[in-house]
Amino acid sequence: MARASDSAYERLRAEIVGWQLEPGTVLAEVELSNRLGISRTPVREALARLVADGLAEPQGGRGLVVTQVSAENVVELFELRQALEQQAAALAAERRDVSVFVRLQNELREVPALLAEADAAADPSRRAYYELVSRFDDAVDAAVKNPYLVGALNGVRTHLSRIRRLSHDNPARLLEAAREHLMIVDAIVDGDARLAEDATRVHLYRSLHSTLGSLDTTLTRAAPEQRDVPTR
Repeated sequence: MARASDSAYERLRAEIVGWQLEPGTVLAEVELSNRLGISRTPVREALARLVADGLAEPQGGRGLVVTQVSAENVVELFELRQALEQQAAALAAERRDVSVFVRLQNELREVPALLAEADAAADPSRRAYYELVSRFDDAVDAAVKNPYLVGALNGVRTHLSRIRRLSHDNPARLLEAAREHLMIVDAIVDGDARLAEDATRVHLYRSLHSTLGSLDTTLTRAAPEQRDVPTR
């Protein structure tokens, strides 16, 4: 059975990543203890882990709050992501099990048609695509055969999952991203490390600019006290 602190951590992390707990939300031990139906000690342990993840931070006399998402820290995150993911894609092209990526390749070829036919309410289709991207990440992790690189990637993905929610309502961007992932997988299947690296760089460039555009829109709609970046 999972410890109460582990369950609390997983739930709060999911709520932060999914924006049920928005940036700037106060994380009060007493309120969370009552809502989660557990004592304050496991809540305190869960909050400490969220602080270590960079998802919560102390703020003056308010205790802990959900960390802000700003244009500056999105750019910083993508700088790290670029270094890690380009290297991972190149190594995957050199060390991959071809059959694993051929299966992903076949699935990714069907995604643009699936997303193009899906309407705004077709959440199952989108979830299937996100699950496929997760399996792509897992395949790359297995192919690189480098636990240190994989550990660094996993740390970045916690924050990527959070900011990725900003573009979930942009069907055009999802179609572009699906095609970009296919280009990366094509290069890995062909064993072309340079092309895999270049395709990853293009994908991250477009993802960054899409995320920054979505972030501007989100901040424009937010209350002034919640904004961390001035509207451009």
